[in-house]
Amino acid sequence: MKHQHEKTGFWARLASFKFAFQGLLHMLKNELNFRIHLIGAVTAIFLGVVLHIGRAHWLIIILCIGFVLVAEIMNTAIEELVDIISPMMHEKAGRIKDLAAGGVLVAAFTALVAGMLVFIPYIVK
Repeated sequence: MKHQHEKTGFWARLASFKFAFQGLLHMLKNELNFRIHLIGAVTAIFLGVVLHIGRAHWLIIILCIGFVLVAEIMNTAIEELVDIISPMMHEKAGRIKDLAAGGVLVAAFTALVAGMLVFIPYIVK
């Protein structure tokens, strides 16, 4: 008989990461917008390296990248959930999807503005 702590032990927790990686792999394979955001992330990292940005600026860039990628993942999760709950066209289902997409737009715009505030002074210098 297995004890409760054995089911939730270290190795079981470690194995659960497999599902998270499967989700990320799904995003890479199936979601064009996620890949576009990754291109933006790689571009920001490249600029940061080339322009030798400071530690605080790296923190801003990395947090913005994470913010946008998480927003895109959550948007996709919400869209897929709505498709299961409401397979037929429904006004509120469409609004939910629009709201989730709007969240990604806000995240991406915020990251763009933050990136400009970080990189423009280095470029002008």
